[in-house]
Amino acid sequence: MPNIAVIGAGVNGVASAIKILEHYLAEGQPISVTIISEDFTPNTTGDGSAGLWGPYLLGGTPQSKVYKWSQSMHQFLEKIWLSEDAGEAGVCLLPCVRLSTSTVDSVEDFWRNIVYGAMDLTADQLAVYNVGRSVKFTSGLSFITYTSEPVKLLPYLMKRFLRNGGKIVRRKIEDLDAFITDSGYDVIVNCSGLGSRKLLNDEQMYSVRGQVSRVKANWIFSAVLDESDDGNYIIPNTESVVLGGTHQEGDYNRQVCERDRQFIVNGCRRFIPGLEHTETLFDWVGFRPGRGELRLESERRGRKLLIHNYGHGGSGVTLCWGCADDVLDLLLAANITSKL
Repeated sequence: MPNIAVIGAGVNGVASAIKILEHYLAEGQPISVTIISEDFTPNTTGDGSAGLWGPYLLGGTPQSKVYKWSQSMHQFLEKIWLSEDAGEAGVCLLPCVRLSTSTVDSVEDFWRNIVYGAMDLTADQLAVYNVGRSVKFTSGLSFITYTSEPVKLLPYLMKRFLRNGGKIVRRKIEDLDAFITDSGYDVIVNCSGLGSRKLLNDEQMYSVRGQVSRVKANWIFSAVLDESDDGNYIIPNTESVVLGGTHQEGDYNRQVCERDRQFIVNGCRRFIPGLEHTETLFDWVGFRPGRGELRLESERRGRKLLIHNYGHGGSGVTLCWGCADDVLDLLLAANITSKL
């Protein structure tokens, strides 16, 4: 029986563990899958994010791969939304507007046929968003997609994993080589995110600091996303609205920065002046796992198989189910059971 460890309990680690476990169960084959992590929900980086579907901060990751992975997740979220689990999993449909100030390209939309009802904004519609702006928006896209709040999605996925016989171990892995050599696992799936910088000495990994403010504004029902380098965003969740945000590369400051907070709050109020009257619930800081290119590949360590799945930038939720598809494919291609 294959004995598999998944390092990391973020959304990519849990998704990979579920994909592997459920595949073997469906085939009637015995399998042991264990998620090993120092932190579990609600204490992962993803738990603080808004969970809006949309590729973001992925460096040089090939667009064709991003499309495939993100489409798989969108289809997965659609299945949940159509089921009785939507509320428990925190999956909601959300109208969105993305705006760009680029004078060269229109708003990035290689994924526009994945979402619902994508339409370019008209000049008159853009003019509404450009009132009072010195740097004008040049293009925009309206569409409908999903939010899947990790603070709800992760417990839902973890419950699904444990219900099917998955195991969890709370442990910090500090020496990957020693763990591979000394543990009894045949396959190790590395979903350690930013931790791979130290765990693998991967110098391509870097923090992309994100700071957000959550406010109580249950009268906001759509998202506004400014794609400018210094742009803001407004993303409703079920119990709060996320105001953002920052994407500061190489910044490891975990403290809430008042200057960033003012940038976020004032920038979002320019889109929706009524936010001035909302109650601030809390501010939050997290580190996205940035990388020059997402790493999803396998390698042999003696008789053992090591699969890497990390560097998802700001797209952990958006890509997790699709990346888990590829993790499973790598495992099956290695035909690990015949080598035990």
